[in-house]
Amino acid sequence: MRVLALDTTTRSGGVALIEDHRLVAERIGDSSRTHAERLPGEILWVLDRYGLRSSDIDVFAVAVGPGSFTGLRVGIATIQGLAMVNGRRIAAVSALEAAAQAAGQQLEAGALVGVWLDAARGEVFSALYRLESFPPFDSGRLRLVDGPSVLQPVAVLDGWQAVVADASINIAGSGATLHAASIRERRPNATITGGMPLAGAIGLIGAIRAARHETVEPSAVRPLYVRRPDAEVDRDRREALTRGATRPDA
Repeated sequence: MRVLALDTTTRSGGVALIEDHRLVAERIGDSSRTHAERLPGEILWVLDRYGLRSSDIDVFAVAVGPGSFTGLRVGIATIQGLAMVNGRRIAAVSALEAAAQAAGQQLEAGALVGVWLDAARGEVFSALYRLESFPPFDSGRLRLVDGPSVLQPVAVLDGWQAVVADASINIAGSGATLHAASIRERRPNATITGGMPLAGAIGLIGAIRAARHETVEPSAVRPLYVRRPDAEVDRDRREALTRGATRPDA
């Protein structure tokens, strides 16, 4: 089974190729260019390297968020197009789950893995998982304890306190690196793992889901935004101002 996986939740993102549940190629994107500019070339590079065409892919996998709104739309649309053209199905994968699976590969069952992805505005997209006795990248490997949410780093740590208490915790992702000082101040025993490429993890998760027939039709893929798009917030603000300006005086 071949899986082509795409991550566009961050500026760089990445493309990966999985064959028979093994990661054979992973390319990190060029963050100096937009996803729309570079995606076709990066996907073709991975396929050409192994003498493949898109029709040779059995399942497509894509990160559905949370992350950049524009990046998510471009990535999902790209994978939907490839899947539709080739009559294939899609594994839609949370970037939070992919990061937790990648960070927890070498950890024992029972370990706590938190994920912090940079959400800008001084916030992080977060989720907290406890590892179960399943193989890495199996959906049963992660038990969701808290999340997903988007909050200030200190608020996330405070929210996790009742669950974590004095236990050790592994916090992974781009947000963990960016806000490492907050983590060390509040949880000096935490292990911090920086941001890592996610396309490979997304593909490995997708391969397991495909083997279990847990994929979806291209039209069924939906983004996981967590935070409302800025365009919606701005629209609601303008409508509220308009209603206030047109309200008759009492």
